[in-house]
Amino acid sequence: MTAPPLTWLYAPGDRPHVVAKALAAGADVVVIDLEDAIAPDRKEYARAATAELLSAPQPVPVHVRVNALDGPLAPRDLEAVAALPGLSGLRLPKVTSPEQIIRTAERSAPSTAGAPALYALLETALAVEHAYAIASAHPAIRGIALGEADLRADLGLREDAGLDWCRSRIVVAARAAGLPPAPQSVHPDIRDLEGLAASCAHGRTLGFLGRAAIHPRQLPIIERAYLPTEREVEEAETIVKAATTQQGAQALPDGRFIDAAVVAAAQRTLSLARRN
Repeated sequence: MTAPPLTWLYAPGDRPHVVAKALAAGADVVVIDLEDAIAPDRKEYARAATAELLSAPQPVPVHVRVNALDGPLAPRDLEAVAALPGLSGLRLPKVTSPEQIIRTAERSAPSTAGAPALYALLETALAVEHAYAIASAHPAIRGIALGEADLRADLGLREDAGLDWCRSRIVVAARAAGLPPAPQSVHPDIRDLEGLAASCAHGRTLGFLGRAAIHPRQLPIIERAYLPTEREVEEAETIVKAATTQQGAQALPDGRFIDAAVVAAAQRTLSLARRN
């Protein structure tokens, strides 16, 4: 069982030196941003610099967040990077419908291969309503996630707790579509590491796995929050060992009941624990 990524570090495409630092920061995935982080007069440079970088394989998986799919820049972004050897995936912002995913998959597929891995960002109420349809729209979709800053504005929310229903909706939609667990959206205050840790702990209770980051100092906080504790590892080992000695549902000596679903969860825990 392969453990999915836990950390996704954003870096602006118009700052190659920042991208270089991000590639060496220890993130599981680096996301080069061509969208919100880039001023309008820097878009062409960001695209060209990113294409130059991705013309060769990279030391870690690199995704590119292209510009909004319904705008004039996304086609140029896709044409520039979709077929490059250094690209591991495309992150698609402001997705609202499965049709957008299908069109993007068709547009970004090289003539000799299929589309690159696509990751949809759901940032509006309409997108959340269409979460499962988006998540299951095309075989190239490998993950979905929320864009919480835009979603918060769209819903007019003042308190973070107002997003919890949407978060659960995304977690369920990803699972229903057979995708990896969704990662959390970014924590925007790079100095608030205690708040980041608390937010990650809450996200874990909702079913998220891992998180996007906007600064390398956030990476160890996210990883620590989502890796299993020593106690969780010990309990998982006990469950898996019991399952190998006796098939079917059973009760452990301490009274805990285990079945196939409990064993599968324990195996996921051990897969995460062994990722390092």
